[in-house]
Amino acid sequence: MPTRGPVSVTRLRERLADTRLPEDPTDVVLPPGSEHWPADMLEALTSSLTPAGVLIPVRQIGRELNVLLTRRSAELKHHAGQISFPGGRMEDADTDIAATALRETHEEVGIAPSSVSVLGYLEPMPTVTGYAVTPTIGLVAKGASLELDRNEVELAFDVPLDFLLDPENAKPGERVFGGRRIPIVEFHYAQHRIWGATAHMLLKLQEIIR
Repeated sequence: MPTRGPVSVTRLRERLADTRLPEDPTDVVLPPGSEHWPADMLEALTSSLTPAGVLIPVRQIGRELNVLLTRRSAELKHHAGQISFPGGRMEDADTDIAATALRETHEEVGIAPSSVSVLGYLEPMPTVTGYAVTPTIGLVAKGASLELDRNEVELAFDVPLDFLLDPENAKPGERVFGGRRIPIVEFHYAQHRIWGATAHMLLKLQEIIR
């Protein structure tokens, strides 16, 4: 039965308690509807993927839980100007893919790993740029400040968690790949368009929490 009313930290912990880090961070799960995507797009989403991790940072502001998102720098090689969670590719020194997410979050937005309480994980998801991305969901300690790396992040902003968990806010859209229009799902909050792998992560989070 769907959860009604605002989602609490307790509810998040309960719903995510059984989630685990993947044994293989490149063992991706394709989003619903991908069976209808072009063969070359599916190949890009499943071949020679590089493991990466992102953090879905949950912050309590007043009485409301919010999710922190970023707008990537327009100068970046991949996903320039897009809305995403803080994160990046796994490095040899990372003990696991969650450590990747926490390290990258510290580098990009200044939230230290010690300020994040990990609540759970989502399954690895592929991107057309060749990454297998594992989301870690973490509760950010109150008072943790942001310090953006402007080389990677143009803007950081909060979106109410309940907005992102409401299925009515997941809108149909489309993207162009290889000259073809592919149906996708996207969220629109204020002036921000949240789509691509980030939107699919939010859909999976909806499925688990709601």
